[in-house]
Amino acid sequence: MYGVSGREWSDIPRQADQLKADHGDYVDAILIFCGTNDFNNSVPVGDWYYETEDSVTSAVGRPAAKVLCRHRHFSMNPDTYRGRINIALSKLKQMYPTKQIVLLTPLHRAYFHYSNTNIQPDEMFANGVGLYVDSYVQSIREASAIWSVPVIDLNAQSGLFPLADGCAQFFHNADTDRLHPNEAGHARIARLLMYQLATLPCTF
Repeated sequence: MYGVSGREWSDIPRQADQLKADHGDYVDAILIFCGTNDFNNSVPVGDWYYETEDSVTSAVGRPAAKVLCRHRHFSMNPDTYRGRINIALSKLKQMYPTKQIVLLTPLHRAYFHYSNTNIQPDEMFANGVGLYVDSYVQSIREASAIWSVPVIDLNAQSGLFPLADGCAQFFHNADTDRLHPNEAGHARIARLLMYQLATLPCTF
């Protein structure tokens, strides 16, 4: 476990370096459960790519020739959510090309009150850049296809929906913390992971 509470996607490269330093290649799989704090801290979603127009050699039913084409490049902007994901997954693909990397989507979010300087509204409210948490969840789903890594969709499949009073039993406190799962909530996540991970190979 290298994840740290409260961290954003920008911290994943540091965690990867620590994992490599501690264990080298003796790793079964790498699960990344991140994104809810990027939403809470109003990190702009940004773009997956930026484009240029470049010359490239092409031959499709005719002699090879130089042609001008639109050319996309991964955005590695550390100030955007998608740029951070690109940076992290690019690094992990280089560090662990034979290991199973699995993305987990953020959970649904409801009211959290830790102190007068840490109060987080539920997911029906947009963040400081006017986005709902759905945009951050959807980006994880998109990253799965972009980087060819499986995603386990906790947002859609865990059954943890803290906006419903009946589901408050899976979170720390019905009145002040429907953001963090309690033991029962984590058990539900663990059971889902057990069955989903069983469908994926650990080595290649």
